[in-house]
Amino acid sequence: MKQYLLSIYQPDGDAPPLEVLDPIMRDLEAVNADLRAAGAWVFSGGLYPPSTATVVRLKDDEVLMSDGPYIEGKEHIGGFTVIQAADLDAALEWGRKLAQAITLPIEVRPLEYGS
Repeated sequence: MKQYLLSIYQPDGDAPPLEVLDPIMRDLEAVNADLRAAGAWVFSGGLYPPSTATVVRLKDDEVLMSDGPYIEGKEHIGGFTVIQAADLDAALEWGRKLAQAITLPIEVRPLEYGS
């Protein structure tokens, strides 16, 4: 089976209040349980805010490091899940379920070197 990255895009700024976030987290755990039960879950993780990022890049044979995200934007990747699925349609179905659970955009992309 191919592996796919489900990237969660979230808006910059503070997290929503607990009364909004709690049901979302409950729905997310339900989707994660379904992924595990189906044998599709590989691993997942949430990320610290973009302000904690460090970008490492090569410029003129010198490695430079800078604080913060690579690109300024209004949203950032807040978390991800790696799944295995028979094909893109199956991966997109998991992406749809994840988007419904957390009410945020999900990018579904095949991993080139996944096994």
